[in-house]
Amino acid sequence: MFDLSRRVALVTGAGQGVGAEVARTLARQGAAVAVNDLFAARARTVADEIIASGGRAEAVDADITDVDAVGAMVATVEARVGPVDILVNNAGIPADGFALKQFRDTTLEDWEPFIRLNLYGTLHCTRAVVDGMCERGWGRVVTVSSEAGRAGTGLGISLYGASKAAAVGLSRHLAVELGPFGVTVNCVSLGVIERADGAGHGMVKGYPTRRLGRPADVAGAIAYLASDEAAWVTGQTLPVNGGIFTT
Repeated sequence: MFDLSRRVALVTGAGQGVGAEVARTLARQGAAVAVNDLFAARARTVADEIIASGGRAEAVDADITDVDAVGAMVATVEARVGPVDILVNNAGIPADGFALKQFRDTTLEDWEPFIRLNLYGTLHCTRAVVDGMCERGWGRVVTVSSEAGRAGTGLGISLYGASKAAAVGLSRHLAVELGPFGVTVNCVSLGVIERADGAGHGMVKGYPTRRLGRPADVAGAIAYLASDEAAWVTGQTLPVNGGIFTT
C-alpha cells in the first residue's frame, strides 16, 4: 500500500480493537511501531504479534493522561526504536465505554474523564513529539475522532462528542502552525465500529454500506494519512463512517 519503511510510528491505545489493527497495518507497510496501552500485557501481546509476522515493534505501556509518563514513554521509544515520525492519537474513552446521560443529568465528576483522556491525552502525546518532527522536517499526526464530534444526537453522549470535537479543533490549528515544517495534522472521524459481542448491530440499516465499520477500515485510512502520498493533506477530518453522514 504505502512505504513506511523509514518511519517510526507511535500508536496510543493500541492494545486492542482499532488501535491494534492500526499498529499491525502500519507495521505491514514497513514502519517500526511503538505499541502503547495503559495495560502492559495488552501492548506486549500486539507487539509480539507484529514481531512474529516479521514486523518491527516495541511495547510501551503508559497512562497518556499523565504528562510525565508520556514524556518518559517517548524517551523510551526514541532510545529503543528511534525518533517518532508518525503519531496516531487513538487512545480515548470509547463511545460504548460509559453510561449514557443527558447533559442536564451530568455532574462535574462526569465531565472530567472525557477531557482528561480524549483531549488532554491527545495534547500530551502531540506536544511530546512535534518538536522533533519539526526539527527533522517531516511528521504525521493523526487523531482518531468520532462522528459524535461532528453531529449532534440525543443519545446522551454530549460529553464524549464535545471532547472529540475539541481534539479536532486542536488538529486544525496545529495543521496551520506545523505545515511550514513539513508536519501534517489530520483526523479520522469514525462511525460505529462493530464489536465481537454484536453491540450496535441494530444500527446497520442506517448505513448505506449496510454494515458497521471494521478496524481495518480505519487502519487503511490512517496508513494513507501517515504516508508520503498524503503530504498535501493537512487540517482535514476524514469521515470513515460508511456514508451515514455525507457532508
